[in-house]
Amino acid sequence: MSKRAEDSLEKVASEVVVCTKCRLCDTRTHAVPGEGAKAAKVMFVGEAPGEQEDLQGRPFVGAAGKLLTELLEINRLSREDVYITNVVKCRPPSNRPPRKDELMACRPYMDRQIALLRSKVICPMGNSAIHALMNLDESVTSLHGVPFEVGEVTYFPMYHPAAALYTLSLRKDMEEDFKKLRALLDSLDS
Repeated sequence: MSKRAEDSLEKVASEVVVCTKCRLCDTRTHAVPGEGAKAAKVMFVGEAPGEQEDLQGRPFVGAAGKLLTELLEINRLSREDVYITNVVKCRPPSNRPPRKDELMACRPYMDRQIALLRSKVICPMGNSAIHALMNLDESVTSLHGVPFEVGEVTYFPMYHPAAALYTLSLRKDMEEDFKKLRALLDSLDS
């Protein structure tokens, strides 16, 4: 049996919840592996769990998660249709951006999730996710809403929903990006 055949999203999750590969394990309440459809066409990847995510062990359940859910529903998607995770699986103290060693510690989990899901579209949300997944130094401001094809995967960078909570003018950009994402998904179906 191949290594990939033995791996599963459940196995990744079981490893994430007991992970001690970086210092974030010392301050977390719960690790947050990710959740959603096992055959999701689209995968949303944020930066790291926030306070509510750390408390509940689920991704995007706080205010930013409510906005993400709303934007999904407006565009005929549900949380059950997609897969949602973060590049770092434990909450950094005070919601600071993840450090390079923390990103590196979680990268094998992220790579396995990507390989197992085989989603057609991956949406890195925010600068940390864009930099980690796409190896680009450009900011979300210049990249959002523009698809990038890498092999059989299309990366579709977006603002992190939390950004629209702090800068209300970004909400319109996010709504437009979700419309573009819906059109991209529809084009993949035809």
